[in-house]
Amino acid sequence: MNTGPAAKEGASGPVAVQADRGGTDLVPALLDGLRGTHPAMVLLFGAEGDELAALAQALTPGLPEGCVIAGCSSAGEIGPQGYASDSVVAIGFPARHFRAAALVLPDLSALPVSGWMASLRAMARSFGHDADRSLFGLLLVDGLTGQEDALVATLDAALPSVPVLGGSAGDGLDFKVTSLLGQGVVQSNVAVFLLVETDLTIREVTFAHFSPTPTRAVVTAAIPERRRILELNAEPAADEYARLTGLTRASLTPTEFARHPLLLRMGRRHHVRAISAVTDDGGLSLMSAIDTGTVLTLGRAEDMTQGFSDALDALPRPPLMVLAFDCILRRLALERAGLMDRMSDLYRHHRVAGFNTYGEQHSGMHVNQTFVGLAFMDPAGADRVHPDAPPDPAPPDPAPSDRPHHAA
Repeated sequence: MNTGPAAKEGASGPVAVQADRGGTDLVPALLDGLRGTHPAMVLLFGAEGDELAALAQALTPGLPEGCVIAGCSSAGEIGPQGYASDSVVAIGFPARHFRAAALVLPDLSALPVSGWMASLRAMARSFGHDADRSLFGLLLVDGLTGQEDALVATLDAALPSVPVLGGSAGDGLDFKVTSLLGQGVVQSNVAVFLLVETDLTIREVTFAHFSPTPTRAVVTAAIPERRRILELNAEPAADEYARLTGLTRASLTPTEFARHPLLLRMGRRHHVRAISAVTDDGGLSLMSAIDTGTVLTLGRAEDMTQGFSDALDALPRPPLMVLAFDCILRRLALERAGLMDRMSDLYRHHRVAGFNTYGEQHSGMHVNQTFVGLAFMDPAGADRVHPDAPPDPAPPDPAPSDRPHHAA
């Protein structure tokens, strides 16, 4: 499989291409699809471990010098044809419109917050942001360390003026080992932060398909550092969750967790605290932070496709592409509802590409069962090329007097 047309010379927006994971033509297929992009940055989703390292090494000679390559293993991919599995998605961000730098934040399990903050601030200083262009951050993080909440809080404190969004790397539904690529090395127990600048118009798109029900439960015992609920309403957590949802204990699977999420209210909004598994001692293992005394609300599923379509249609212009971080539990819910093809159609229509995650980050928060995306749109005028971009084979830009101001 090789889906997605090859990029035309002087491509305006990011270009996504997809090929079968492990195929003998994987590298040529990806490079062919990126042809004409002349990328400043390439994101790779789907490969893992040594496979991811070998892929990055094989792609590098075919990409422009200085191109930033980053990526991670996934719980599924989103490519030019919508949802996919056992594939690799490569997204090229043309140097005409993008500039990027990467930083590996090491040793998540030890939470070296001071070191992270110093590195992030030094990165921002050396980046030299052009105030006429939009600046944003992308975060790829090991989805099994359980440290996303602390990490996004650190990013928000270190770079308060930079909007950051991203996703937690996965490994299918195994929840064993995830892999992240940054600065030429593939590792676990790390996060990869990308600082990116563009002259395209950008808009964040978030969508969660649940509303709260009247059913509530109090976390009466928990192990916060392990994201584990031991008791709900002073009863064993799995038994009480089964009672509240009308399910049997034996039927508690990832698919049912996706259909019946637990919601945490923060301000005026409810955020999903997704369940990943029933523990051996009858507790519930979560994918986000939890603490004793927290009041949770059982969620009710709403229309997953129409609401998403409305969110994308509300953009001021059709997107050139939407970079997507989409929770694996949303995908499982779509599969159960028989809506996978419908959602894939919407992804194709709106040019959505990315990967299925173990959690999503936006607005200084780590959330679950949410679609978090960044839409890139044409500023509706001539393009301004960054002075550090390589020579452009596309036709010359309009005269400066014809160029509009690009709002951040």
